[in-house]
Amino acid sequence: MTATKEGQPVPQVTFRTREGDQWKDVSTDDIFANKTVIVFSLPGAFTPTCSSSHLPRYNELYPVFQQYGVDDIVCVSVNDTFVMNAWKADQDADNIHVLPDGNGEFTDGMDMLVDKNDLGFGKRSWRYSMLVKNGVVEKMFIEPNEPGDPFKVSDADTMLDYIAPEHKLQDSITVFSKPGCPFCAKAKQTLIDEGLQFEEIILGKDATTVSLRAVSGRATVPQVFIGGRHIGGSEELDTYLNQ
Repeated sequence: MTATKEGQPVPQVTFRTREGDQWKDVSTDDIFANKTVIVFSLPGAFTPTCSSSHLPRYNELYPVFQQYGVDDIVCVSVNDTFVMNAWKADQDADNIHVLPDGNGEFTDGMDMLVDKNDLGFGKRSWRYSMLVKNGVVEKMFIEPNEPGDPFKVSDADTMLDYIAPEHKLQDSITVFSKPGCPFCAKAKQTLIDEGLQFEEIILGKDATTVSLRAVSGRATVPQVFIGGRHIGGSEELDTYLNQ
């Protein structure tokens, strides 16, 4: 692991990817030419920090990054394409373009290939993020050279603060719902009309009534949470937004 590559072009690499049942070679130019791209790289798919924090937050903030001219968000890891595709599906990370750097060529070219033999991982990527414009690195956030797997500067919020320091993020919004519920549809449409992004948790698919009762004290839907605060159903949401 070496110093930042700011001001330098990204490595010229061909990534062996899989789309459906077909192999597809993707070049560096395919990804970066004439585009503004955020890249975040991590030690491995399905690993704890990568799955709980790193990838989900970039996926969540993709619409915000788009507002500020970002064309794509790319996640690179020294894993094969089958693992990366399975991880993306497991994470419902539709906003993230996963790139398998199975041979470590891109990571090595970035001087970010490190030895993780102590974990049985072999050679893997150090955790970092970067903003790339037309194939040239504008900014890099490299995690400090500390034991373990530090996660302090390569996160999505740090990148957003660099790209748009004036941007104020809305409070996170979660809607518990179930299919066919007209009040759920009303609450979601209200949030859409207000231009507010939200996460939907569907009973029977993502959670159970027991889970809903545990977090809200109620068993009916919808139940809306804003910024960690329980707002209530669709009428209570209207009241809250009108205040």
